[in-house]
Formats: sequence, C-alpha cells, structure tokens
Amino acid sequence: MTECAWLKNYPEGVPTELPPLPYGSLVDLLDEAFEAHANKTAFSFMGRGFSFADTERLSRSLGTYLQSLGLVSGERVAIMMPNVPQYPMAVAAILRAGLVVVNVNPLYTASELAHQLQDSGAKAIFILENFAATLQKCLEQTAVEHVVLCAMGDCLGLKGLLVNAVVRHLKKMVPAFYLPRAVRFKQALRLGAQNVLQRNPTQLDDMAVLQYTGGTTGVSKGAVLLHRHLLANVLQTQLWNQPALAKMPPQEPMTMVCALPLYHIYAFTVGMMYTLSLGGKLILIPNPRDIPAVVNTLKKQVFHIFPAVNTLFAAIARHPEAAQVDWRHLRVSVGGGMAVTAPVAAQWRALTGSPICEGYGLSEASPSVSCNPVTTMEFNGSIGLPLPGTRMRVVGDDGAEVPVGQTGELEVHGPQVMVGYWRRPDETAKVITSDGWLKTGDVGQMDEGGFFKIVDRKKDMILVSGFNVYPNEVEAVVAQLPGVLECACVGRSDPETGEAVHLVVVPADATLNEAHMEAQIRAWCREQLTGYKQPKVIEFRADLPKTAVGKVLRRALRDNAPA
Repeated sequence: MTECAWLKNYPEGVPTELPPLPYGSLVDLLDEAFEAHANKTAFSFMGRGFSFADTERLSRSLGTYLQSLGLVSGERVAIMMPNVPQYPMAVAAILRAGLVVVNVNPLYTASELAHQLQDSGAKAIFILENFAATLQKCLEQTAVEHVVLCAMGDCLGLKGLLVNAVVRHLKKMVPAFYLPRAVRFKQALRLGAQNVLQRNPTQLDDMAVLQYTGGTTGVSKGAVLLHRHLLANVLQTQLWNQPALAKMPPQEPMTMVCALPLYHIYAFTVGMMYTLSLGGKLILIPNPRDIPAVVNTLKKQVFHIFPAVNTLFAAIARHPEAAQVDWRHLRVSVGGGMAVTAPVAAQWRALTGSPICEGYGLSEASPSVSCNPVTTMEFNGSIGLPLPGTRMRVVGDDGAEVPVGQTGELEVHGPQVMVGYWRRPDETAKVITSDGWLKTGDVGQMDEGGFFKIVDRKKDMILVSGFNVYPNEVEAVVAQLPGVLECACVGRSDPETGEAVHLVVVPADATLNEAHMEAQIRAWCREQLTGYKQPKVIEFRADLPKTAVGKVLRRALRDNAPA
C-alpha cells in the first residue's frame, strides 16, 4: 500500500503537516480573539448581536462567579442548553476559570443525565430552565452543588411591554420545577462582576472538555479532550477551509450558520471555536427541527459556511421558501455526523450552487479527521482526505494494513486524537493501540487517489440524524418491562434520519395484545430514552435469531427488517 497516497490530491496551498500550535491553550485563543475583534459581532441570536467585547465581559463575570464558589482548576462544570447565547459565554467562563467543560444533551432523560453527571463528577451546571425539571429528578444522585439557571429571555435585550409579553410566552414552555438553591444567570453575572477573575496557568496538556460518547460500544463514556487536541482541530479546520475563504473581501467578516447543537463536538469545535479564532460571526439556531424558523433566519443573514447533517440539508432544500434565501455568499457547505446521500447533495447544489463537502470525524478525535477539498465542485460520496498532520489507514482483523480498494477497520492517528476515556483504562485500551492509533469501529476503504470511504460499521451502533444509538442501551430499557421475554434492536434505513431504531420484541406471553403492548413500550421508552433513541418501528416475533451459543444475530435482524 502506498503510504500517504492522499498527498497527490492534497489541496493547493494546504500544508500536509500541522504547523506548531499558535496558542498555549484555548484560553489564549479566546483572550486574543476578544482583544483583536472587540467591536465585531461574535454571535447572533434571534436578531440580537453580541460583540466579542460583550462576550469577554460577560464570560469574565461568569468565570469569576465560578471561582467564588471555591471550584478549583480541573473540576468539571456541565452545560445543558441548546444554541443560546449563554452557551458560548458559559464555555468561555469555564475555560477562563481553569475548569473543564462537560457538554450535555438538553434532551436527556433524568437517568441519562444522572449517569453523565455522576461519571464526570461535575460540581456545577449551567442549565436552561426549560430542562430544570429533569435535573430536579436526579440532582440528589450527583455531586452537583451549584446550579445556574438560564432563561431564553436573559439575553434578548427587550424592553417594556414587549419583554413582558415575550417572557410570558417563554415561561409557558417551561415545565414546573423546584431547585431552591439555584442561582439565576443574571444574578451570577452580578455576583461575578464584584470580583476579579484569577487567571489560571492553563497548559496544552490540561483537560479542556469531557465529551460524552458511546465510543464504538456500550454505555456513554467521557472522551478526554485536552486543550492541545481542540486547538489542533481548530488549526486543521482553518488550514482546510482557507482555499475557499481566501478571496473574501477583507471587510466582510466570515459568518457561519450554527444549526447543529453546540453540545455536539462537531459544532463545538468546527463551529464555535473555529469561528471565534477567525473573529467571525456565529448565527445561533436554537431549534434546527423548526425548518420554517431556520429558513426565516437565513433570509435575514449573509453567511459563508454552513455545516450540517444530511437530514438538515434535505429539510431546508425541500422547504418552499428556501429559494428566497440569499445563497450567493455561501462558500463552504460541510456535511458530517452521518453519511451524505447523493440525492440530497444534488438538491443542495441545485438550490445553493454550493456542493456539499463531506467529512468524517468522531468525538474521540475532537472531532474532525478527514474532509473533501472545499474547492471541489462535485459530490463523490467519499469522506475525503486526512486533514493536515493526520494519518489514516485501513487494517484487517490481524491488524495489518490491507491493499488499496479492500475493506477493513479504519484507524486514525493525529494531534486531535483523545488521550482516552475518563477513568476507563479498560475501554481506552480497546480503542487506542500502543502506538497511538485510534480504532474507529468503522469499516472503510481507500482508493488509489487516497480518498477514504465508509462502507459499514464494525459494531452495531445505529446512527440517527448524526447521533449514536447503542442497541444495548435501548434493549436494557425495554427488557425491564414485565411483558418482554427478550428483545433486540437494529438500525433500519430511514429517509428522514438516515437510520432509525427498529426494535424486535418477543413477548413473555404469546396471547398478549400486541397493540396494547406496543403502546406500553413506547410510553416506557419516552420516559427513559431521549427522542432519537426511541424505537421508530416495533415488531413482535416468536423468537430471535441466535448463534449456537445463544448470541442474538443482529445482522440477521437487519437483513430481515422491513424497508
């Protein structure tokens, strides 16, 4: 196999190796951005702009507040919010206070939230009040001592009767909760403003983010991402996107649409941190499922980069008012999180004139690993070429590289790869080799030109709209119901989400009413599982296909799942 075969197709002007990191930590990146771009808009939310100076001042007050609580360097602080202005402010505050960010999906159930807070040992949490009732259910099971409650109206800057009307409307969306010791966001700002932020000597090898993922198997684990990992991925993104942005007018600030959730590492690094590093503007979309609202926001903005998953590209392309958006400034459309399909790529290019550059990554790699050149004009169905300083290889079951064109497990080596899973050396040893290669669990191949392609997954993980669903977790929840003898779930193709959860159940009593039992299972899953983990299809069978030793044959279930 030709080593680094991708170099012959590397984009002109993009270095193959990563230059030295320009910062000593993410804190240095933030400080430089705040000073160099003070008067520029850093974030836009519901028509309100927040400058770099605003973000610096507010995050400094929040960081000082966190330090006043007695939190010390290296302790973890969770963030459980959608894309609202308080999110990037909280991230900057946590990092500037010398603490560690724990990103949390705001749609988690109480049991899912309890696991992540327990495992991370988070001492504090920033949470949107819409999800406070979930926290209330599990707070006593965690080490969380401090809760900062945020509200959608905190940063809208509205006045008089208008703000009262908006706040009343938003309050209707907040389930009742009781967290008597919680501090409101604005109160935390006031308390923090009374003191001075103590600068911590954060280093490249200090932990910056605990990013929870199921990895390639099982229960959610925290990928330990150091400052140097995230800085490397930011720099790789800068270098890779530069050919498409090089001809932009200097007075036109780079603007990115942030419809993907910031709690996902893709939007966290490639969206927020990358945009901040360039002095660009991030358009915060709080609910990407509300396509009319997304399109309406885009109509009012000029933007240059649009990272998204296949389902979001498809939904926008189908919307009747999408043609009214000014797409002329769009320079880069990046597809990640799940496979981009050729029909959607064609629809997107017909609408916008911008081809989708598909890339690949995973939480364990901060996340970006590879991408197609951003100047390409044709969708090729590959995940592109390794980013600067990154090596990729395809290996067989014996660990040896396979010839070009043959399939095997995809492995990655680079400066963005995590050190391991938080307090899980056993799980770390399963995915990181002794010489530092990350075993992705994905089956892929490389062609003669050095372009990589994902052809299957080694494990049974299901990918729903870019989010990992692990069969063991769903099965463990459903198996708790007394009427379930056994069950198994697999992924099935779905035009809306890429894949959907297909659950096969063997009832304990063959005479049970299937319609009643299905309703019972769905109600239980709604209580125990985040929406994307819930089964879309529930099928009842007399038995499950198994091996001679009794192991369920999920592949046989997938092959027989209805289309």
